Amino acid sequence: VGHAPRVVLKRVLERASTAGYFVKSGVEAEYFVILPDGSAIADSADIQPKPCYDQQALMRRYDLISEICDYMRELDWGPYQNDHEDANGQFEMNWDYSDALQTADRHTFFKYMVKSIAENHGLRATFMPKPFPHLTGNGCHVHASVWNDGGENLFPHKDGELGLSDTAYHFIGGVLANAPALSAFTNPVVNSYKRINAPPTLSGATWSPNTITYGGNNRTHMIRIPDDQRIEIRLADGATNPYLVQAGYAAAGVDGIQNRIDPGKRLDTNMYTNKSMHDVPKLPENLLDSLRALGTNKILSDWFGPDFVGSYIKLKKEEWNSYTQHFTEWERTNALDV
Repeated sequence: VGHAPRVVLKRVLERASTAGYFVKSGVEAEYFVILPDGSAIADSADIQPKPCYDQQALMRRYDLISEICDYMRELDWGPYQNDHEDANGQFEMNWDYSDALQTADRHTFFKYMVKSIAENHGLRATFMPKPFPHLTGNGCHVHASVWNDGGENLFPHKDGELGLSDTAYHFIGGVLANAPALSAFTNPVVNSYKRINAPPTLSGATWSPNTITYGGNNRTHMIRIPDDQRIEIRLADGATNPYLVQAGYAAAGVDGIQNRIDPGKRLDTNMYTNKSMHDVPKLPENLLDSLRALGTNKILSDWFGPDFVGSYIKLKKEEWNSYTQHFTEWERTNALDV
């Protein structure tokens, strides 16, 4: 099936490999453990105002977390870290990076596995981008690097800025240049834009981007450079399709390499607190804006195929139209007496 997301990713990766570029990646798939009816987080004792890395809250969910981790070990994924995340009731589990297709396959099964095991424990797991307005949303950060056919990582360079090569910076440039259109894939539901354009949360930060910028080891930007081996792209959320997010970053990044796209100046500032950054490009404010950006983007249309992109936009616009037809109490409250 030509429009199947996995087929699209394979097509993108085959084109990249033909040009001599092999994309490897890892994901950080965040999720909440909630009550079966979805009304609140499952752990009523998880009330710390800044709960990130809260060991007590993590241990109260040890039965669930350890079972998931044991299965990942059996599957030989190489799980190496289980964390309580920045929101109450939120967790993240990390496993070894691999080629982008295998990472997408594992990501797909991970979501199914987490939900299934949570149900077996009488709970519910959600990857919804922003299930609770006062808490940090669910991101799906992707760590990416590009290798040659000899098994050499092309990102490190001992004389490069922050230890990165021109190839790495051109990859960054490609992702940044296509970010508005990529958002249609990385942030694919209406609720996605409650995460990337959110005000500060209970913990004090959203840890999600709202600008199309990059920095060093700085989590307030869309792209972070944690070391000289990889970059972290922080745009995607838990609703993203595991195959399309990998395809989007690979296509945009490799196009950036091939066309030597300059990522611009690195910004070493906190994008949440620096109020003077008025001229930096912003991410789309809603799903419709991202779909419009995708509709005019020639790069992703070329890599994904115009038929796929056209069908995707049509499907998602139907979703947007369904949303706009929903009458809300907010409208009534704010417009009844105009």
